[in-house]
Amino acid sequence: MALIKKPVNGMKDILPEEMELREYLMGIIRKTYKSFGFSCMETPCVEHIENLLSKQGGDNEKLIFKIMKRGEKLNLDTAQSEADLADGGLRYDLTLPLARYYSNNSAGLPSPFKALQIGSVWRADRPQKGRFRQFTQCDIDILGEAGNTAEIELILATTKALSQICPGRRFEVRINDRRILKGMADYAGFPEDLVDTVFVILDKMDKIGENGVRNELAEAGLAPEAVAKYMDCVAGRVSLAEIAPDAAANIDEITRTVNACRKVDFEIVYDPTLVRGMGYYTGTIFEVSMEGFGGSVAGGGRYDKMIGRFTGQDTPACGFSIGFERIITILQDMGFKAGSDHAKTAYLYEKGMSAERLADIIKQANDARDSGDTVLLAKMNKNKKFQKEQLAAEGYTEFREFYNEELKK
Repeated sequence: MALIKKPVNGMKDILPEEMELREYLMGIIRKTYKSFGFSCMETPCVEHIENLLSKQGGDNEKLIFKIMKRGEKLNLDTAQSEADLADGGLRYDLTLPLARYYSNNSAGLPSPFKALQIGSVWRADRPQKGRFRQFTQCDIDILGEAGNTAEIELILATTKALSQICPGRRFEVRINDRRILKGMADYAGFPEDLVDTVFVILDKMDKIGENGVRNELAEAGLAPEAVAKYMDCVAGRVSLAEIAPDAAANIDEITRTVNACRKVDFEIVYDPTLVRGMGYYTGTIFEVSMEGFGGSVAGGGRYDKMIGRFTGQDTPACGFSIGFERIITILQDMGFKAGSDHAKTAYLYEKGMSAERLADIIKQANDARDSGDTVLLAKMNKNKKFQKEQLAAEGYTEFREFYNEELKK
């Protein structure tokens, strides 16, 4: 059987230049989030299949990479359904694993717990530019804080991180509340069993426009007078205080506090069409859009019921996730290069160097490394010009050439 050198469809090899950019951005994100008191933690990439299929992940539950049972647990002869074959799966996001982690370890964690988790997730989605089946998420979450201090801290931390990884770009935080969405549907008189359908249609507003939303609501069998009342809510012709007073007051307080405290230039605006697809959101939801970037670059919300599914007791929880892969793709298209505070120098030594001479060169390299510089030690190629061009593309700006008897710069 011939071996295949290309990665599995939807996965990709990451070359050194991109890896340097990824690590550079992750470093900024970690440093920023740690300055807000978030603690690094990690969960396994494999989760129990029961957790992954708990009807909290929306359409992502259709995209799980499932893992077959092993050894004696796997019996192909008696298996009657997929459930008899799989007992685990690769995580499709970091939020569900965090809820399980907190449920299992809360006795040893501070309250509230401010979690920072960066890791790979997997979805059997259709691959396309900027969208892969394995990708990185950068999440911060606050668990155990019922007040809107959680939302305020998450918005301020995320916008500060984005402003540093994409300096000079204007962005906007859009905010809504699932309770307002539900209140709008109730005000219009929509049947309870069609509320989720209404949310899906409303979420298409940016693609199909107001008339498109009206038409799809009608096609779903909703009465014209109900659709008219609903669109009045969407257009802001009905007071939020009438629809969902507590949620409206909460959004107002979050907005006023963020505007009073922010040091980064951005706008925070109420968006009645913001839905977000995850089934676990219970309250405030938010997304960030940025100048020059299609779609959102970050999103999140409150999910106060998820931990209770594990423990039997609800725990307030709220999180924000940066769309790391989307930002990476766009920065690469722009030709963005990772910055560095220290020099990157290549020490190129001639073939046939004596052991004593090579040891002296290595000592010089180590001294430079001790001072914080990056030093690559490599044998000099015959085509030295091409070798330097390759190294320059990797960010090396200085070159030192060592020969058998003399040093040339």
